Amino acid sequence: MSIIDDALKANEAYAKSFKLGALAMPPAKKLAIVACMDARLTVEQALGLNTGDAHIIRNAGGIVTEDAIRSLIISHYLLGTQEFMIINHTDCGMLTFKDADLLERLESELGVSVLSPSHFHSFDNPEANVRRQIQRVKSHHWIPKEIPVRGFVYDVKSGKLNEVKV
Repeated sequence: MSIIDDALKANEAYAKSFKLGALAMPPAKKLAIVACMDARLTVEQALGLNTGDAHIIRNAGGIVTEDAIRSLIISHYLLGTQEFMIINHTDCGMLTFKDADLLERLESELGVSVLSPSHFHSFDNPEANVRRQIQRVKSHHWIPKEIPVRGFVYDVKSGKLNEVKV
């Protein structure tokens, strides 16, 4: 049996006692979060959130990509979020490579050059990366200037969030 089959079996048990079908579409805490996809970061648990409390947008590195901006705009204008968080973490896989090296490896191993993705958004300092992501959000013309955008680095060893000063 595959891992996906195991997940589907777990979902069957979950659905049998499911009681969250009446949750409202807008997030109850009016919060949207852009976070890294790292499996060691369970955003809801780390922030004391329940299902339905926040929009959580995850990708490798917690990068404010075009798609993350799209999601934040929808989250704010259509679903009422009023605050944004950016969460990166210690010991991130994005610290372990350079974009050019990965692109070269993929082209070499697969024998194909592609247009997208043209960037993987690797970085060498989580705090500096959080500042960069905050700036990407704050500088977007469709994101209202009054929306608080705060950034944090999650420590994977202690579970503590440390705020990054801009």
